[in-house]
Amino acid sequence: MPASSSRPAGAPQVLPYLYYPDADAALAFLVDAFGFTELDAMRDENGIVWSAQVSTGDGVVPIGPGIEEFGTRPVTDREWATSRTFVYVDDVDGHYKRAHDRGATIVTDLADHGPNRIYIASDRGGQQWIFATPLT
Repeated sequence: MPASSSRPAGAPQVLPYLYYPDADAALAFLVDAFGFTELDAMRDENGIVWSAQVSTGDGVVPIGPGIEEFGTRPVTDREWATSRTFVYVDDVDGHYKRAHDRGATIVTDLADHGPNRIYIASDRGGQQWIFATPLT
């Protein structure tokens, strides 16, 4: 598939969009526990997040609440993942400690796996994340 020219300058071509039962809490957790940066958030008149974007490096992840009219729902069974978002970080051991200390559910502990050192964590909304640093 060729690169799309129909996107904002600097935006990645592929962005996973994650749904949460409480997008406000999810946004705060992703920034605090996983160290993401909030790029923007669309809130209603009561301050409720309806859509937000977080980033790390050049990666961007939109998040929001499940909205029935759009046919979207947050994770309902935190024991099973229907997807995982893979994120490279500079120091996976330090990242693991931060996430663990701030309440992320560790699904798999740090381990060398193929060409990467990884761990898998679930956030408070049940989304699962693979964080990795190359072994080379």
